Amino acid sequence: MNEQEWLAERFEAERPHLRAVAYRMLGSLNEADDAVQEAWLRLSRSDADEIDNLGGWLTTVVARISLNTLRARRARPEAPMTPHVPDPIVGPESGLDPEHEALVADSVGLALLVVLEQLDPAERLAFVLHDMFAVPFDDIAEMVGRSPAAARQLASRARRRVQGRPVPDPDLDRQREVVEAFFAASREGDFEALVAVLDPDVLLVADGGESRPDLSRVVRGAHEVASQALLFRNLGPYVQPALVNGAVGVVVAPEGKPFSVLGFTVAGGKIVEIDAIGDPDRLERLDLAFLDA
Repeated sequence: MNEQEWLAERFEAERPHLRAVAYRMLGSLNEADDAVQEAWLRLSRSDADEIDNLGGWLTTVVARISLNTLRARRARPEAPMTPHVPDPIVGPESGLDPEHEALVADSVGLALLVVLEQLDPAERLAFVLHDMFAVPFDDIAEMVGRSPAAARQLASRARRRVQGRPVPDPDLDRQREVVEAFFAASREGDFEALVAVLDPDVLLVADGGESRPDLSRVVRGAHEVASQALLFRNLGPYVQPALVNGAVGVVVAPEGKPFSVLGFTVAGGKIVEIDAIGDPDRLERLDLAFLDA
């Protein structure tokens, strides 16, 4: 084995971790893969013998690339303010494959990623690296060009935003019961039963993308979300159970063609958040081969 092959082997061993870092930073599977690929290109052009801690070096590189990507998003010309739901990790009800499990370890649900989307890029980096991957604040400070104390403050501000979200019920079977009750009530047109399964302050975030702006909306409140559910009750026969970021979700696929992916956050036996993607361009890029199973 020559030196380049040895380096490639070591990089592949780090790839799952690097993808997990980039996915939490960017909420985009394509951009996460691009960041990891760029890290490999930088490594292949570097003197690996001078790198004491390869895993740490690569994590720093991926984090810097991701930070630059987030900052570039912010610098783009003003676009219409429409809801954005990050890319979901979707798999069959039986479970995610090991590669996808690594991406959503530690309950990285869609609801958490939606909150992370609202953070300043530096806040997001500080929170993701420190709270999720235990990177020291001294290292984070160098990445964001601030002091360690300022980096600690960035993470603290982000943590306060994140800690305000409900803690999902860990029992998948219990989640399924609640979500199944939601769809049963929707199919039957039972408004009161829908309201009963929803938290009074439930949040619906729907992202139809540029192709389906009519689907994009942010709705809060049990009565309001129940009303939205009844508008789409005709899609009930096409609902297929799935796991979405490790939690109970569904793929709506009339005639086997994905129309939307919904992720549910269930806490205290009630649905507290529904995150939906109906953007056909993004749905087309998802790995939904299990729909044919």
